Order: sequence, then C-alpha cells, then structure tokens
Amino acid sequence: MNILAIECSHISFSAAVQKGGEVFEACGAEWQKTAEGLVPLIAGVIEKSGLERSALDCVAFSSGPGSFTALRIGISAAKGIAWGLGLSLAAVPTLPAMASSLQCSGVSVMAVVQSRKGEYFHACFSPEELSPEAWHGNVERGDADAVVSAALAAPPETVVVGRQLLELHPLLDASGIRHEEAGFFSASSLLPAARIFCCSADPDSLGAVAPDYRQMFVPGVGGV
Repeated sequence: MNILAIECSHISFSAAVQKGGEVFEACGAEWQKTAEGLVPLIAGVIEKSGLERSALDCVAFSSGPGSFTALRIGISAAKGIAWGLGLSLAAVPTLPAMASSLQCSGVSVMAVVQSRKGEYFHACFSPEELSPEAWHGNVERGDADAVVSAALAAPPETVVVGRQLLELHPLLDASGIRHEEAGFFSASSLLPAARIFCCSADPDSLGAVAPDYRQMFVPGVGGV
C-alpha cells in the first residue's frame, strides 16, 4: 500500500510516504511557518520517494487534539490532495498514535499535548490499548497539576510522553513519574494505523472528515 501521511498537530510538522515496504520522510524546521512550508515539504517527500501521485492509495493525517491552527492547516492539505487524486482520507488520532510510537513494551503510556497556555490534553493507554485496533477516545484536559494527578492515578510505571512539555518536567520529576520527550513522533508514526484505517475509509465521505479540536477557538485567548 502506498500512503501519504501528514503530521502537524503541535510544535513540528512532517510528511511521510510509504512506498510498498519503504518509508520516506521529511520534517519542517520552523513550525511557525507550517502554513507556507507544509505543501512544499509534501511535494518534496513525494518526489524523494519516486512515487507518482497517481500511485498513492490513501492520505492520512494526524487529527488531534492539538494546535487549532496547525490542525486546520494539516487537514486542508490532506483533503486537497485526497480530493484532487480521488483518494480516501484517514484521520489518525494524535494521542494514541503518539503513545503507540513510544518504544516501551509492557507498560501503560500517557500521551500529553499542549492545549492552551497552561492546559494540556492527555490520555492514558494500557499495553493492550496500544494497538490501533484497540485505541480509545477518552481524552481529558487540565492544567499541569491535573496531568500529574492523572499520571499518579494511572497503573504503576506508567510513562508520560509529550513534546516540549518543559513546564511539566519538574512536577513529574518531583512525583517520581517517568517521562519521555516525544521528538520521535512524526508523520511516519501515523503509518501503522493508516494502513488499517485507510482500508475502511470512504473516498465519498471526505466532506465529513474533520480534526478533533476538542475546544473552540477564542480570539485573543492564549493558545498554540
């Protein structure tokens, strides 16, 4: 299966192409320039793969929750490509995809993504829930103390994973909670789920595919 995957839910943006058994990926250097940088990045990684656009089978994108603006940019690019090529579009939830991409077997993983300033989306997944077929959509939102409380209430040895959660690190350390930086999470991390979700995605239902914002954008209110 040939898949184009797009990830720009928070802090970074990237695109990956799976061409048969090979994976090609490119990452943007300046997340603040996602709007102007994402489409050239996608074109570049497709060219790098040597795959004709007409040979793509599906487009997948990281659907959130995450940055309101970045999610809109990501789905706009993904929908435009899928519509133009007549392909199905698969929405891959960000938190379980992040948790599942952590190479840490046998323990629960709590994935955390910043919401507005001082607030976070978080969800915990048991080892049995880290397979895409078993993902759940139970996402909570709260401040740093709420994240720490949720981690302490999770099963022993739970690992908290997130991207640039600097405010949380001292609190997690003080509570003895293991945490990992999610620099490894990128568009290629979406591919295992995309291979499953794309098979059931309907090209005729593109209009119904939407990001998982989980919050309303309020002008003038701090956010990412």
